Amino acid sequence: MLGRNQVSDKDLLKAVNQRLMRSGSGSQSRVTATVQKGMVTLTGSLQYAIQRNPIMKAVQSVPGISRIVDQMILVEKKPQH
Repeated sequence: MLGRNQVSDKDLLKAVNQRLMRSGSGSQSRVTATVQKGMVTLTGSLQYAIQRNPIMKAVQSVPGISRIVDQMILVEKKPQH
C-alpha cells in the first residue's frame, strides 16, 4: 500500500524513462532504468564520461525517488585507423 505522498514504481519508471529521453544523451548511450520501492537503478553503457552527469540530474529531478544507484559503465569507442 502506498502512503499519501508516494508514487508507484510503475509511475516512477514511466517518469524516469521520459526524463532520460528528454536529457538528449540517449542517442549515444544505452541506459536502462529499473525501479523498486522508489529506488532507481541505472544500468547500461555510456560512450562518453560527460554523459553521466546530465543523466543523473534528469533522474534526480523526478519527484518520489528515494535513491539512485548508478551502475552505468563507460565504454569509450576507440578511434579506427
